Amino acid sequence: MTWRGFKDAIGAKIMFLFASFILSLAFVMALGLYLRARPILAIRPLKALLFSSLWQPLQGEFGLASFIAGTLWVTIIAIIIAVPLSILTAIYLSEYAHRRIREFLKPVVDLLAGISPVIYGVWGIIAIVPLVRDYLMPFLSERFSFFPFKSDNYTGYSAITGGIVLAVMVFPIIISIVEEVMRTVPFEIREASQALGATKWQTIKHAVLKKALPGIVAAVILGLSRAFGETMAVLMVAGCALHSFPRSIFDTAYPLPALIANTYGEMMSIPLYDAAILLAALILLMVTTCFNMIAWGILLRIEQREM
Repeated sequence: MTWRGFKDAIGAKIMFLFASFILSLAFVMALGLYLRARPILAIRPLKALLFSSLWQPLQGEFGLASFIAGTLWVTIIAIIIAVPLSILTAIYLSEYAHRRIREFLKPVVDLLAGISPVIYGVWGIIAIVPLVRDYLMPFLSERFSFFPFKSDNYTGYSAITGGIVLAVMVFPIIISIVEEVMRTVPFEIREASQALGATKWQTIKHAVLKKALPGIVAAVILGLSRAFGETMAVLMVAGCALHSFPRSIFDTAYPLPALIANTYGEMMSIPLYDAAILLAALILLMVTTCFNMIAWGILLRIEQREM
């Protein structure tokens, strides 16, 4: 082997070691969280921890059901709001917008992705909380009986408030990915559809979106993963009241990320408290990892298909 070939082989092995180290971090974190959560798993079955809403650390009760429900409420609301708006925005940027408008709007979308979650939280407190408290809640309560109006004690800090703020945070991810995926659809497909007499919207609806559907699904999953794991903004606007199981979008919600950020480091002298919090972190890590692996797997298949 020549000296040049020897250097290439050494460089490849070094890069492989660094890449393996980076990829192994997720497994190391999962293993560390599992080992720290084993004490509570040894005396409480996982099913009891997941489906019990009784959270009383002083009595040794660590039910995570209310926190899981809060996470699901906030995440589902965010996805319901973000997905249609993001897809329509991506369609406009990809198919309708003039090049100059596209060049102006894309940096704005990227700017939204770079804003600190604390800023979103402050914006939620200033704008979204009063909007929900003074307008949205009374409006729905007057028209739908299953939204009981709580005029005396309703503060506006609720699951829907957190969902709206999260939806704005998820917009850039879904818009960017969907727009890029739609632009990879061959232009010949559009020409063939329009040559058969289809309008521009019919071409987008029946040809472009159908071809880009796997990428759209991947974008939604990545947005779901971001919403599922977001902490600070939700902690500021969702209410985060203990002993509260959210039963409607206007109830306070206490998602798992907020629980971890708000309570870890406090009351660590209580037995099993540390293990319960780290079990919640392990659940959050596993769910977000699964979401990301599925989404990036879909995107990788799209990329390989286009090569």
